[in-house]
Amino acid sequence: MSAMVTTSERLTRAPGNDDIVRETESMIHPTAVIHSGAVIGQGVLVAAFCTIGSAVKVGDHCQLHPGSHIFGDTELGNNYKTQFGHHAVVGTKCQDLKYTTGDECFLHIGDNNDIREYASIHRSSKFTDKTVIGNNNLIMGSCHIAHDCKVGNNNIFSNNSLFAGHVEVEDYVRTSGASVVHQFCHLGSHCFISGGSVVTQDVPRFMMVSGDRAEIRGLNLEGLRRRGFSSFEIRGMKRAYRKIFMPSEQSSSLIEQRLAEVEQDEELAAFPAVRSMVKSIRGSFQTDRRGICHFRNCWLLNETLSEFPIIFISYRIRFLGDSTVSDILPNQEPSGSSNRHIFIWVDSY
Repeated sequence: MSAMVTTSERLTRAPGNDDIVRETESMIHPTAVIHSGAVIGQGVLVAAFCTIGSAVKVGDHCQLHPGSHIFGDTELGNNYKTQFGHHAVVGTKCQDLKYTTGDECFLHIGDNNDIREYASIHRSSKFTDKTVIGNNNLIMGSCHIAHDCKVGNNNIFSNNSLFAGHVEVEDYVRTSGASVVHQFCHLGSHCFISGGSVVTQDVPRFMMVSGDRAEIRGLNLEGLRRRGFSSFEIRGMKRAYRKIFMPSEQSSSLIEQRLAEVEQDEELAAFPAVRSMVKSIRGSFQTDRRGICHFRNCWLLNETLSEFPIIFISYRIRFLGDSTVSDILPNQEPSGSSNRHIFIWVDSY
């Protein structure tokens, strides 16, 4: 196998520091094709059969594994963790038919991103916008991020996650395998997308969704615990969630009014996470947004079906079986109670 091409190491002293700092030049395999106009930083590793285009800027210590290709007006961040897996293709022109050949379009990828094998990321569809990937993201094999997407920091996209154009992803978002996100959707911070879900509307912050089409199933409780949210904060978020998405028969039927009720509750409004949740939901109902994913109201009935409201006959109903209140609504079952109830989910919006 051909040896890597490398220049000699340089030993320098860091400013104001007597410690010796070792600087290594980039290591480039002789089979790699790098345009003379490309800018290559310090300590970059370019493996066999890679391609780097004329307008590409590669940050310090990036690693390109064999067969990976970087094209277009693409800027890559720094750090040893910034790497591109085997046969990843980054910075090619978008697949939007509105794209005009010859337009300057842009892709910016931040620091510490691990973009795995066969992933593809496209540049923007027009010169006035750019595709942006933040910092510290793990984009697993065969993921696709289309034109004009905006991805924040510390996200993990599992294999075969697909993002259509103009999708916005905030921070600490997790997608399971084979998830699909419709164009122009927003994924709020700390949300979780279950495997195989088809997301066609916004997912508010802290929520967990699943299904085709994806529906809100509850809070991303495990994700919140892992991110260090206290049990006290999570209890407050549960209360706010129940007020918004699981209203009683006495509550308002309009989600806008239920959001207002949460904001007017002094105890709930004291939680920054609750305020952030409400803000995220409100934002999804702006005129240029797609609204939030459908959710299901939980109605608590007595054990006899004689009290089943006739108005619900027109809804699609799914029984959850014979469960205690605490199984579905934490902290709602009176202490020592052994009563059993029947729960149904009613599709709502």
